[in-house]
Amino acid sequence: MDDELLALFDAQRGVALSGQILSLVPRRRFEQWLNTGVLERIWQGVYCLGEADDALRLAGLDLSSGRRVAVCLGTAAAIFGFDTEQPRDLHVLNPPGCALRDADGLVVHRRDGAPLVTVEGRRATSPAWTAIEVARSLRRPRALATLDAALRSGTCTRPDLWRAAIEQKGRRGIVAVRNLLPLADARAESPGESAARLAMLDADLPVPHLQYEFVDGNGDLRRLDFAWPEAGVAAEYDGVDWHSGPDAMQRDRRRYSALLAVGMVVIPIVAEDLRDGGWEMASRIRDQLLRARAA
Repeated sequence: MDDELLALFDAQRGVALSGQILSLVPRRRFEQWLNTGVLERIWQGVYCLGEADDALRLAGLDLSSGRRVAVCLGTAAAIFGFDTEQPRDLHVLNPPGCALRDADGLVVHRRDGAPLVTVEGRRATSPAWTAIEVARSLRRPRALATLDAALRSGTCTRPDLWRAAIEQKGRRGIVAVRNLLPLADARAESPGESAARLAMLDADLPVPHLQYEFVDGNGDLRRLDFAWPEAGVAAEYDGVDWHSGPDAMQRDRRRYSALLAVGMVVIPIVAEDLRDGGWEMASRIRDQLLRARAA
């Protein structure tokens, strides 16, 4: 690829229009590059070098529309660092005076009056507005995970979320999100932990301590996802199967033995435990708490 064409892509943040490319190379070579993967079509008439990521796809929209396109929903959440859903589609706002249309991998929205901020040169709906808007579209466990992640990201506060919820009054799903806001907690470290905590609260279990730290029987500092220290009961959400081999099983045994040595019973939680709303998981924890109380 000649230097002039590479300079064009570099000057336009990795993207170029078909007309620009064809002004520099013959069509046969252009088509050859497409067939061999040297070039990839992002949008109608817009191409990039190699495989496109979201940044290149957004740059392509900017180039085709002649201005920086603002983002919303999951695309904005990813920019702010609290996207828990990882949607395949880009979600953008239609620029004033433009007529962007939905396409494969692209959803265009109108959000009149939505507060916008600038992040690294791109406009986006504000963090709190984004978190509330994303949460409104999700089932309760995933909605709480989004609110938790928004607080954990440090881009917004609980009062910010409340203000955004008030601003979105009357929109679909807002009542459920408002009910979840008092439960949101920045200490939750994964969507699975958020879903497990919600199942515990729905089952009227005592509110657990989150990310509880203490010294185990080996003298090591441990941190547990959920704990009821007065009862010597804890629970941990494992996003993967820890018992995937002999070494992992031995590691688990040493870990749980060290916890038992200081009187801490740990109940493991996996994703499968949450598929029915977590009632069976919550029942296991309740039974252990009752046993501890009766002891």
